[in-house]
Amino acid sequence: MATSADLFHARVPRYTSYPTAPHFHAGITGETVRGWLRNLPDGMPLSLYLHIPFCDTLCWFCGCHTKVVNHYSPVGSYLEYLFTEIANAAAVVGRAHRVTHIHWGGGSPTMLSPEDVKKLAGHIGAHFEIAPHAEFAVEIDPRGLKDEMVEALAAAGLTRASIGVQDCDDKVQRAINRIQPFEVTRSAVERLRAAGIHALNIDLIYGLPYQTLAHVERTIEMSLGLAPQRFAVFGYAHVPHFKKHMQLIPEEALPNAEERLAQFELAHRILSGSGYVPIGLDHFARPDDPLALAAAAGTLSRNFQGYTTDDAPALIGLGASSISALPQGYAQNKTEVPDYRKAVEAGELPVARGIALSDDDRLRRAIIERLMCDLGVDLDRVAQPYGKSAADFAAELAALKPLIAQGFATFAGGRLVVPAEARAAVRLVAAAFDTYLAKSTAVHAVAV
Repeated sequence: MATSADLFHARVPRYTSYPTAPHFHAGITGETVRGWLRNLPDGMPLSLYLHIPFCDTLCWFCGCHTKVVNHYSPVGSYLEYLFTEIANAAAVVGRAHRVTHIHWGGGSPTMLSPEDVKKLAGHIGAHFEIAPHAEFAVEIDPRGLKDEMVEALAAAGLTRASIGVQDCDDKVQRAINRIQPFEVTRSAVERLRAAGIHALNIDLIYGLPYQTLAHVERTIEMSLGLAPQRFAVFGYAHVPHFKKHMQLIPEEALPNAEERLAQFELAHRILSGSGYVPIGLDHFARPDDPLALAAAAGTLSRNFQGYTTDDAPALIGLGASSISALPQGYAQNKTEVPDYRKAVEAGELPVARGIALSDDDRLRRAIIERLMCDLGVDLDRVAQPYGKSAADFAAELAALKPLIAQGFATFAGGRLVVPAEARAAVRLVAAAFDTYLAKSTAVHAVAV
């Protein structure tokens, strides 16, 4: 592929939504979302995301909304409010909808006690209609994962576990404050499989402090020995202005843009060469995995958890900082737990901000999602329901000429394509269709 590392110094969104979160505003309230939920068509499938905003240690690379706690009482107290929010949201939605996908994220959902894992799963099932074959995924921290937790997750019906590994080198782990011997990870995988949980994802990160190509290769080779169904290989987003704890990471130890690109391409070569199918920008799956099958069929989706087979038109976010993605727009809950609690206590849906979608937003979201998922989009076909065609994107295509000239994209017959060997550029291509980006004051992660 053409190489121009300068292009990858650009900072652009990850496009897990469009419009992206920096453009949410306080004009979207709990009452707004109450109306949106009431107006969901009967029978529309739902997806649920639950946020557990607690950890027992803070990983310095983490960009999530989470808080370190030294005892369990804040977690137990938070759950009572989460139970109330679940009941309140379910009462608004009604039971004319089936939940086809449930995801617990954080923070660390495995901070919960085994008993509370069972209670939370039971509470969801008591208030929502769960489809018989719904996927139930949980983000798992292998450190401190006890047998009782594995048993509780299995009893709750867990179908997929996402396991954070990041990097296996001691120096890198110390620099990000995440000490995780590989045997800890291996033990977690073995015990999850022994409990009947076989759909496993491994999450890795490149671009970390002191990380080299040798580190990336060694981490992937060790992780391949665990034979997961999927890999996610994320680029570290260093945003210390937004997450103050990232200031603890020495900036001079971070790989530069050229080194990050080399790490990305190495990970792609190794995983592709090991039989995993590349999915979008940064996921990989076995050929028979549902994610690979969805990618081949052109039905892959992208949401705040990354690439997914979840095609439910309505995602309800529950818990502090969680984001709902509904047909009418996006809404984010209050991020600070005390504010979240006050809103729940008042009987409100604890919404802090959001954005209603215009038809132009929906069209551009569809274009960006297809680019991010399929590395290509038929502009005429996607635009046709909105009374438009590829000709209406002349300005965007003109802005893409430098990328096209260097081989990062092609355009012919109304179809815009990012060549598979240039997939690292897909966020740059997608950004050309983002009408909010030019007026944004947000500082995003580098493109690779």
